[in-house]
Amino acid sequence: MCKQLLQFFLIISPAISFAQTKSDSLKASRDTTRQLQTVEVTGRKDNSYKNERSFSATKIEMAVKDVPQAISTVTKELMQDQQAFRMGDIVKNVSGVNQFSGYDDFTLRGFRSTTQLLNGLRTVTGFWSMPLLVNIERVEVIKGPAAALFGNTDPGGTINSVTKKPLDVNRKVFGFSVGSFQTYRGTIDLTGPLNEEKTVLYRLNLGYENSETFKTNMGTENLVISPSLSFAPTNKTRVNLDLVYSMSNGKLYRGQPIFGAEAGTQLNSTPISFTIGKANDFLKEKNVSANISLSHQFSQNFSFNVSYLKYQWNENLMEHRTSNGYAVDSAGRQIPTLMQMMTIRRLSKKYNDNMTAYFVSRFSTGALEHHLLVGYDFNQFSVPVGGSSETSKEGYRLKNGTVGNYVKANKENFILDANGNPVPNVPHFNLLNPDYSIATTSGYITTSTATAPARNMAHGIYLQDNIRWNKFSLLIGLRKEFYKDKFNYSKPAEKQVEQNSFIPRIGLVYNLTPDINVYGIYVQGFMPQTSSTMVNPNVGGPFDPLTSRMYEVGAKGDFLNRKLGATVALYHLEQNNVLVNANDPNNPERLEQRGQERGRGVEVDVNGRILDNLSISANYTFSETVITRSADPKMAGRLKENAPRQQGGLWVKYAFRNGQLKGLGAAAGGSFVTQRRTFSEILELPGYAVANAALYYHFDKIQLAVNINNILDKTHWIGGYDYNRLFPGAPRNIQATIYYTL
Repeated sequence: MCKQLLQFFLIISPAISFAQTKSDSLKASRDTTRQLQTVEVTGRKDNSYKNERSFSATKIEMAVKDVPQAISTVTKELMQDQQAFRMGDIVKNVSGVNQFSGYDDFTLRGFRSTTQLLNGLRTVTGFWSMPLLVNIERVEVIKGPAAALFGNTDPGGTINSVTKKPLDVNRKVFGFSVGSFQTYRGTIDLTGPLNEEKTVLYRLNLGYENSETFKTNMGTENLVISPSLSFAPTNKTRVNLDLVYSMSNGKLYRGQPIFGAEAGTQLNSTPISFTIGKANDFLKEKNVSANISLSHQFSQNFSFNVSYLKYQWNENLMEHRTSNGYAVDSAGRQIPTLMQMMTIRRLSKKYNDNMTAYFVSRFSTGALEHHLLVGYDFNQFSVPVGGSSETSKEGYRLKNGTVGNYVKANKENFILDANGNPVPNVPHFNLLNPDYSIATTSGYITTSTATAPARNMAHGIYLQDNIRWNKFSLLIGLRKEFYKDKFNYSKPAEKQVEQNSFIPRIGLVYNLTPDINVYGIYVQGFMPQTSSTMVNPNVGGPFDPLTSRMYEVGAKGDFLNRKLGATVALYHLEQNNVLVNANDPNNPERLEQRGQERGRGVEVDVNGRILDNLSISANYTFSETVITRSADPKMAGRLKENAPRQQGGLWVKYAFRNGQLKGLGAAAGGSFVTQRRTFSEILELPGYAVANAALYYHFDKIQLAVNINNILDKTHWIGGYDYNRLFPGAPRNIQATIYYTL
């Protein structure tokens, strides 16, 4: 396929060269070098909450207001002012995005999303924990399906983290924080040129954190090492290398369990700090990535770009967790204060290889100005041989040495304790009298299973043209996606499942005034079903792939001499062929396709400066994401899980520049989320509003900051699955930080 792409460009290159000659008539006032920068290799020097330009939304550098699709951005300045170090800390600054659970998953426009990009390339995630963001320049959220650019992605949106790039000026920033929950955190950010010509630049970001958190028996230790190099041997060629090593040592938090599982049960029947586990449980994760990119300009209006990301995730896990059920007595009745337990011991690895290569040409045909991109993507996800898990058998011990579900009629077959109750394989967890001591696991009856190796590959050829005429700009994107997934990979029974899709995107922008654009877009999305779903006869497949489509209209503007940016978006989003459990009592593995889910809403984002010393970040969303078609008629019309109807956030910072208060600053804000459904039909999470504030003092090369989060100490839940797995937000907490800049 790469050979075919090269042949294609050899054929069209004469036409491109001719078109480039005509392009000399383009406006001389344009900074063409900036316009053709298509791989982000140099650092951003701005220090505002507003981000004016984006690479990820179109794979070429464009002004955000010229992109016919909603894009929300959180810059490093806003992250620092809020002392937000994880993705869960910053999503409150983005319209239409909230946490789905306490893990690394989110709700985007009402749809659950686990897909995340790094510098526009696909990563793999362990899902359980969120890495520190000390090496991240900004986080961009592309709203709605992004499959026309990146292949199979979630319908609600795609989160792209952009790493900090080297600067051509020397700068060294050292930070140290202490705070609630025995938190200690240190950061280092070093950057500058490595030679007099400034053709070689470097950046090194380091971060270390040690914290006990507000959850009992859930301390964590995190480390990030992220060096970066930029090399520009000529003014036409740039190369960038980003390396990231991230390590996390902690325990897997499965959420807060509460007493019983009946309608009306109080969510605070156990404290939000309550956890289930043992002292010798652990979760050790490592993420290692290497990203190299090259940008070369053949001429003023013709360039080539290639970027490759190698990403590896490793997990070493031991956990005691609930088996999502309560203990039973000799009569088979539930005991709501005792949780049934199980253990998991797991070693696993995941790899991802992601490459994109594309040509960009700027030319004119008559009165039309073209910005043409033609490219090829390749992505390969692998689970290698060597992974394994050991799981305790669920249930109660039988006299024959096995484990099974307790049945009162067969009571004589089970081992009973002194009270006549069945003896569990793994001791119950007492919610009234929790025991976090070291567990002796050698006596558990377990099953060990090797993790099946897996591999799937996706290829994509795409074409995109941004055509300008007068005050209009038309964005046309077409992608052909080829997806292959190997079931029982490398085994004699290996089967290959192929799914292909043609994915369009078309958007129109009209320049209403020099500072305001209105736009509309239609885009489709595609996510293939896994090979295990397609081939496994017990599941009931094969199934159609997940497809989505979105209509969106909106307006984007720059105000107050481009210091303040605002976006208003209205959207209609549909997803089809969602797989859900068929609830077949004779076959618990059987799945069925739900039919359709639909989201509609309006979003508002405002970011930037009102005055030189007054910054603001604000967002608001009103939406409704419902199940519109389902095999189960009771589901039709229901809101989707963890999809609130309303949510919003505000952060305002004021800095004194003169007088006796010079150097002093203050910030205040908060966020709110309304009620949300869970996977339990009888459980709804209450809405909440949380207020935050901060004080700053800057003098010479030192900045001091004190952040207070959840000032009113509101008990709230950021997400949840059911009564056994609720995810509370942090209570009131304080963090003090000092930065020293050289």
